[in-house]
Amino acid sequence: MPTSSPLSGQLITIFGGTGYIGNYVAQSLLARGARLRLASRSPGKAQDLKPLANLGQLQLMPCDITRDEHVAAALDGASHVVNLVGAFAGDLEKLMGEAPGTIARMAQNKGVKSFVHVSAIGADDASSTAYARGKALGERRVFEAFPKATVLRPSIVFGKDDNFLNLFGGMIEMLPVLPVFGPEAKLQLVYADDVAEAVAVALEHPELHGGHIYELGGPEQLTMMEIHERIAAAQGRKRTFLPVPDSLSATFAALPGTPMSRDQWTLLKPGSTVAPGARGFAELGIEPKPLGLFLDKWMLRYRKHGRFGAANARAKARKA
Repeated sequence: MPTSSPLSGQLITIFGGTGYIGNYVAQSLLARGARLRLASRSPGKAQDLKPLANLGQLQLMPCDITRDEHVAAALDGASHVVNLVGAFAGDLEKLMGEAPGTIARMAQNKGVKSFVHVSAIGADDASSTAYARGKALGERRVFEAFPKATVLRPSIVFGKDDNFLNLFGGMIEMLPVLPVFGPEAKLQLVYADDVAEAVAVALEHPELHGGHIYELGGPEQLTMMEIHERIAAAQGRKRTFLPVPDSLSATFAALPGTPMSRDQWTLLKPGSTVAPGARGFAELGIEPKPLGLFLDKWMLRYRKHGRFGAANARAKARKA
């Protein structure tokens, strides 16, 4: 991170800034000396960020991005804008398609210096999922209104407190035999801090990154089966993993109360990897970090006896 950033002292509005990725983005921008306005339906979720900010550096604002007056108020006085809003439920065409275009149009009219829109790998107008179609429409609407915007398409984002590794971590801790859905699907998991850094770099240098799409994936591609196996190994547990045929996976995803929706299953099936030739971290000057750098440490709490179990395992290894 640069010691002096062009974002220092600048007011940045982050739509959806109280979500999972928003927490990481906010920390990266606060460290650069930026002033932040987090515009969200649930601004109270960002209370944990307050100790990281100096007096007057962080503002929390309730905002419904489908209401023009809310968007206009959130943009008032801002010099840079980030849109992180994403969802799997509700009117996705309006929320992730049309609303980003409204934000971009208003930002352009207000003379905003740089605009970063976070989409997702797999955004596709022709997709059978409302999520992918919504993301694709959002990208198009943003570029129509703000041609020098930067669009970032991350793969599945992982972090210490995510809902991906921890979902499977909890299941592997409890169950000796687990089904694996989409076992051969390849994922290029990307670290949340690296996505946040990409947002900051794009905001700092719109003259280099504006008008472009960047696909963000980690340094390795892992299948769903390999991810399960790595989590089990990091917990020090022996587990049996049963690959589930696609037909059964689709049926499971359609059931109410399951951890995976039909759209999520449909998106998982082809995998989530950076397309050949796509702009990515290299063009942003960022070296992404691999999952293996963190997994053993993060899975300690799922081990039998936690840290004490890890210490005993190391002691046994030394004696062997």
